[in-house]
Amino acid sequence: MNDAVKPDRKRVTLRDVAREAGVSLKTASNVINQTGRMSEATREKVQQIIDDMGYQVNMAARNLNFQHTGFVTLAVPSLKPPYLAELADYVIDAARKRSYSVYAITYDGSDTAARRVLESFNNTISDGIIMSLPEGSELTPDDLDVEYPLVCVGARTTWGRADWVRTDDVADGETAAEYLFHKGATRLAVVGARSPYDPEGWCAAADGNAAMRLHGIMDACAEHGRELDPRLLGVTGQDWGIGGGVRAMQQVIDSGVPFDGVVALNDQLATGVITALAANGFSIPDQVQVIGFDNIEESQYLQPPLTTMDSCLSWIAPTAMERLIGRIRGYITAPETLSIRSQVIPRATTRI
Repeated sequence: MNDAVKPDRKRVTLRDVAREAGVSLKTASNVINQTGRMSEATREKVQQIIDDMGYQVNMAARNLNFQHTGFVTLAVPSLKPPYLAELADYVIDAARKRSYSVYAITYDGSDTAARRVLESFNNTISDGIIMSLPEGSELTPDDLDVEYPLVCVGARTTWGRADWVRTDDVADGETAAEYLFHKGATRLAVVGARSPYDPEGWCAAADGNAAMRLHGIMDACAEHGRELDPRLLGVTGQDWGIGGGVRAMQQVIDSGVPFDGVVALNDQLATGVITALAANGFSIPDQVQVIGFDNIEESQYLQPPLTTMDSCLSWIAPTAMERLIGRIRGYITAPETLSIRSQVIPRATTRI
């Protein structure tokens, strides 16, 4: 027998962890699953022992015990827009921290495709869905009345049929415009409206990124005794890409109406705004200040780096995951709308 050959190291069990920590098996399990009530000191002590002993969850046993697959589904219209790609990264990271894996799927953003995703869900391969609904979605409450765990993120209401995790777009629009006024802007342009000037519609909107952000922008203008000039509204329809920003900003410039601040309703639009302003000889931020939304990775590397509103994905993704897992495990039942207010991330497209 070769003395250099050593027997396999005994697998550390959850019972070993509980014994070492001096707690019950249930308490150790609650620490693993981030559930249950206990003091923070106890939770930290058990977690430290888990780390020290190298305990790893036996996924097959756990899933058999709970009759769960250990997988969740993320459904997004596309992974091309930076915001949605970053959302996927955050959701995958949040799932990993809860010992789940993610199936990421895309649909074309149409209502037909969204309904197909919802109707064809298979609970033998996934335990629930986090679904990003696009602003143009016209799904009905009945479409979201499903028999499996569903959490929605994005721009569309869920009518209380499913959890809705979102940013407060009205407050965020107001914050963005207010920031430009605070930095000395006096006359604002807005790039990214889905449709022509419609202040009554914007103020009545219960969902939709563009309408609700425009609502907040109008509130800030009114607070400063100013109106949003329809000629300074850059309409892009559903095109929130860089090209849409360039074209809409050029139309605003060609109107000849003076402006010294631009609120772009996402960072890709803002990239197009900066491009158009530079091409027309405007100095940023001396002559025109610009603010965007979403804080995509590229925004900090633009020239000049873009002032933007935080996407809050570091809150949205884990919150959505917590709601979904709560529904999977049964300790969350009633749908809720959870929202957060964003913050300005100041950079060089606004004045110091």
